[in-house]
Amino acid sequence: MVDFRPARVDEGDGKTLFWAMAAEIARLYDGLDHNGPDMPKAGPAELGPPHGGFWVGYVDGEPACCGGIKRLPDEGACEIKRMFVVPALRGRGLAHRLLAFLEDQARERGYRVARLDTGHHQPDARHIYETSGYVEIANFNANPHATYFAEKVLLPAGPA
Repeated sequence: MVDFRPARVDEGDGKTLFWAMAAEIARLYDGLDHNGPDMPKAGPAELGPPHGGFWVGYVDGEPACCGGIKRLPDEGACEIKRMFVVPALRGRGLAHRLLAFLEDQARERGYRVARLDTGHHQPDARHIYETSGYVEIANFNANPHATYFAEKVLLPAGPA
């Protein structure tokens, strides 16, 4: 069971998880800075209301994962950003649940398409995206470090 709660990428548990993710990415990609000038922006302004959001998922009351959505210039499209699952809880399906939750949040905000990216040092992320219905597309966000760009059409949620 995961309890997803609205959060901020620059405060509290959201900030703690973001910096854990940033440290991991810096190790994987030789010092990559997520907030560098050549990187797509995904800070509090982009990952906040009314067009975006950021959430922390809790397992047994402890922060376990995070992720957000931001509006893209394309009409009806958003980007999923800052997905991270704490290493101790990986391999248990939490990333799939987080991704599905973020897609639901995007639908609620009226987005029809979700896009995302990842790099060659993150094959598990790519596998999660592909098995969740994402299809490879051209570079949509000018991320100089990503090698895989994908999107998924967000069909309306079915009856409960």
